[in-house]
Amino acid sequence: MTGTRHDVRFYVGNEYHTLADIAPTRTLLDWLREDRGLTGTKEGCNEGDCGACTVLVVRLEGDRLVWRAVNACIQFVAMLDGAQVLTIEDMRAPDGSLHPVQQAMVDQHGSQCGFCTPGFVMSMVAGRKADGLAQGEHGIDDMLAGNLCRCTGYAPIVRAMRQAMQAGPDHFDAMAQDMADRLRRLRDGATVDISGPTGRLTIPATADALASTLLASPDARIVAGATDVGLWVTKGLRVLPHIVPIGGIADLRRIERGPDALYIGAAVTWQEARAALTEILPQPDDEVIRRIGSVQVRNAGTVCGNIANGSPIGDGPPVLIAAGARLHLRRGDVRRTIALEDFFIDYGRQDRAPGEFVEGVSIPVPGPQTVIRAWKISKRFDQDISAILGAFSLTITPDGTIENARVAFGGMAATPRRASRTEAALVGRKWDETTLEAARQAIAQDFAPITDMRASDWYRRTVAANLLTRLYADCGPDAARAPISVRTACKAAGEHAHG
Repeated sequence: MTGTRHDVRFYVGNEYHTLADIAPTRTLLDWLREDRGLTGTKEGCNEGDCGACTVLVVRLEGDRLVWRAVNACIQFVAMLDGAQVLTIEDMRAPDGSLHPVQQAMVDQHGSQCGFCTPGFVMSMVAGRKADGLAQGEHGIDDMLAGNLCRCTGYAPIVRAMRQAMQAGPDHFDAMAQDMADRLRRLRDGATVDISGPTGRLTIPATADALASTLLASPDARIVAGATDVGLWVTKGLRVLPHIVPIGGIADLRRIERGPDALYIGAAVTWQEARAALTEILPQPDDEVIRRIGSVQVRNAGTVCGNIANGSPIGDGPPVLIAAGARLHLRRGDVRRTIALEDFFIDYGRQDRAPGEFVEGVSIPVPGPQTVIRAWKISKRFDQDISAILGAFSLTITPDGTIENARVAFGGMAATPRRASRTEAALVGRKWDETTLEAARQAIAQDFAPITDMRASDWYRRTVAANLLTRLYADCGPDAARAPISVRTACKAAGEHAHG
């Protein structure tokens, strides 16, 4: 089937649902609790921070089932078209036995008051299903960073996850073929269009359909992961008359590595892009990307959505600007490409015409003499908005001369922005302490940051200069003799700012 249909179709557990009158911004959390009586999914913060509302969304991508933990409080029901949702009520096996994660939580005393427990269980089940998610030095910590608990101190929950990772198959493994078959039957290639008293919902099947929709309705709100837009509804109580979810558009889900650049489509999530970005933006690890929200947020939020919302403190844009990224925009059949930094005009203003949308972003492959570094400074290590984020790209010749420099910051101005005077102080000079000091002085001329709840202007200016020192320590002429971990560097930059 192709063409248009007028309902949203998905599964919750093994129950099939067809919704023809759903409010476009009805959240999955409210629908589960109020319409279906599935109250195991809890409302804690209602803004995607605490993880109490975590559910699993299973999709068929190609011929493979992909399991993702997401925050139900900021996902709209309409975004689940073509998916299967699993809640805590689905975790018991058909014979009534507990899921291995639930059993581990019992064995390791991982629950006290119990309010947060369903969300933890769902994140942990997803961790068992996702290849490599709970592996490595920080694996379990990363997996649980989006779930908050006030009782246990986390140690018994971590022990439970270690036990669960050693357990055998669960009942979902036996159901995998049936799940794949039912999701395959939901693929009909149709564009969804639903209008009612609460607003209009359009889910385009293709990028061409999206372009046509936005030409006809330029005020329609594109929704990629809803990690921002969801809060407009739950916290800002905004009314969105027409929303256009794009997460299922295959044309916008491309990740392509060419000889000269990496292309990331507008519907690609941070979690999906993480490996490719880490490969093309080499630094000791992907510390910045793993600190963008939580697993639940990265499973929903997109790289291009983080750009298109125009936030001055988005973590992605400064890194991509420093890397020389270019943004691809489309309006109808007309396409154009601009330098990413030129997209941001002023606070809340971007270079995007009515009906125009971000189609993707390209990041150049860095040359062998280019070093790229980025550091995020925030009050908490996990799940916090940046006070400042500095990103740096230096091309250094064999004799130690800086041939090219791109320096970008978030949190220092009304938009993510390059530090032009700092770049000028670096280019054409030897990368030594004299050049470092000139760059530290120049950065004070590049920005006049504000004071807000996250940091004072003095703190931001001081940390920005200290990050240049951190860059010098990391890739200057003496770097091999004084290695510093990224985590230590972030902490040190803040301590130095406090004197």
